[in-house]
Amino acid sequence: MPLEQRFSLELEWQGDRGSGTSGPRDYGRQHELRAQGRPPIPGSADRIFRGDADRWNPELLLLGALAECHMMSYLHVAALSGVRVVGYRDAPSANLVVESDGSGRMTGAVLRPDVELAEGADVEAAAALHGRAAELCFIANSVAFAVRHEPRHRVRA
Repeated sequence: MPLEQRFSLELEWQGDRGSGTSGPRDYGRQHELRAQGRPPIPGSADRIFRGDADRWNPELLLLGALAECHMMSYLHVAALSGVRVVGYRDAPSANLVVESDGSGRMTGAVLRPDVELAEGADVEAAAALHGRAAELCFIANSVAFAVRHEPRHRVRA
């Protein structure tokens, strides 16, 4: 029987400059995401969409969710497979296409895990685990665009 989990949060718009949404340039895109027991996340639109560059935007949050989900899935399959990971970093990127009518979509993402393995680890076995991690990643299984992986592995001396 499948496990079903529900997630919830609160979103509050903070961009009223006194006239609400009286025009496209008359309101701020600032908002805050909150979930019980967690620090708030200050959000906005991307700068090219009149947002604040110092706040998280939905596109970065989606890319972060993909990278975080793959990492957690990879660490899980590594532990189950006896591959000792001692360090993990990623530098992912994603592409967004915006149409002339203002609609848009993410067209793809590339995750670039840089995995540090314990001394004596099997690099080929570690590399092969990314396929299984990709199959398990809830977020990657939920998006309508390709998520590629370009991992690098190194053994700690």
